[in-house]
Amino acid sequence: MARSSSFISAALMLVVLSVSAAAEDASPGVTAKEIKVGATFPFSGPASQLGNTGKSLSAYISMINDRGGINGRTVKLITLDDGFSPPKAVEQVRRLVESEEVAVIIGSLGTSTNTATAKYLNAKKVPSLFIVAGATKFENYKDYPYTTTGLPSYNTEGKMYAKYLTETAPNAKVAILYQNDDLGKDFVLAFKEYLKNDFEKRVVTASYEVSEPTIDSQIVKLRGAGAEALLVAGTPKFAAQALRRASEIDWHPIRIVNHISGSIPALRLAGLDKAVGVVTAAYSKSPSDPAWRDDEGMKWYRTFFEKYLPGSDFEDGSYLTGANEGMLLEQVLKQCGDDLSRENITRQARNLHDFILPTALPGIKINTSETNNRAWTQLQLQRWDGARWERFGSVLNVDSH
Repeated sequence: MARSSSFISAALMLVVLSVSAAAEDASPGVTAKEIKVGATFPFSGPASQLGNTGKSLSAYISMINDRGGINGRTVKLITLDDGFSPPKAVEQVRRLVESEEVAVIIGSLGTSTNTATAKYLNAKKVPSLFIVAGATKFENYKDYPYTTTGLPSYNTEGKMYAKYLTETAPNAKVAILYQNDDLGKDFVLAFKEYLKNDFEKRVVTASYEVSEPTIDSQIVKLRGAGAEALLVAGTPKFAAQALRRASEIDWHPIRIVNHISGSIPALRLAGLDKAVGVVTAAYSKSPSDPAWRDDEGMKWYRTFFEKYLPGSDFEDGSYLTGANEGMLLEQVLKQCGDDLSRENITRQARNLHDFILPTALPGIKINTSETNNRAWTQLQLQRWDGARWERFGSVLNVDSH
């Protein structure tokens, strides 16, 4: 009888251990007191200014932990530098998943770097939440079931600019300076899709590589083609160079810069006076805009910024992007409750309903679903007047374009 009881006890213990092991396997990076989260950002390299997104995300996580964490757990964020290099990004993401054993990747930045890591993360069934990349391909929730996006798609943003130019300067020849990767190519494709048969006669293009020191020759070429409008589709460093060079050669077309290059620090690199009249699209409030001085959401952001990012540039939109990423992660983890399996984290990232960030422009809400993996599906155009961004037109839903 005793022998039988021992056998049963041993069997039960084996079952318990097996269940515990299965639970642990289902929730890597999760303990009773902590959830481990990873991210890569370009803290160095040609897009290092965008690395401020990662610094702000880290600051937001510090604030979460100071408040006691989420559902009784602190959040351990591990950020690594990928230098805006796809091979480096792959190396760092593998380290986060296989060595650090994070539960989830949040807010990794860059089209080329996310392109390099997306298949690996989806094959490993690791949630890649709200990536800071707008390549249209990432909207394909069937190809990327564990990916959600944290930027409006470049294709949709590009169509908004094509529509704007068609309505305001229907006969203007348009120059597109684009980064020679999925980021820039999506904008060119957007104009092709919008203008259709008129594209070849209305648009002239020039590309650049992120490794190039300047784009001066491309700007001279585009001016020589007789363009009356210029769209810069790239990263802030090159947008600033383009605006500055156009001014230096006394070329004054209608100028548009893509959203990620529309921060005030980027304009400051060009010269704020040289950027007067520049148009871009936005979904968040501009931190330095006097219009938001008494706005409760931006009062909160300023308080957060002064405490957790002292000495940093308040006007830099990359910091705001990082805070937005932190708020999205916080909401998803709150909705997860105690089920922090990778499957449920992904499920909750696709289950946001009319979620409003205090930093979002009025009228802009976040809604995701099983068939919509995009956090941001609304935008509004704005124009730089030398001191602030002036919004114009209505809030546009990307699904209507």
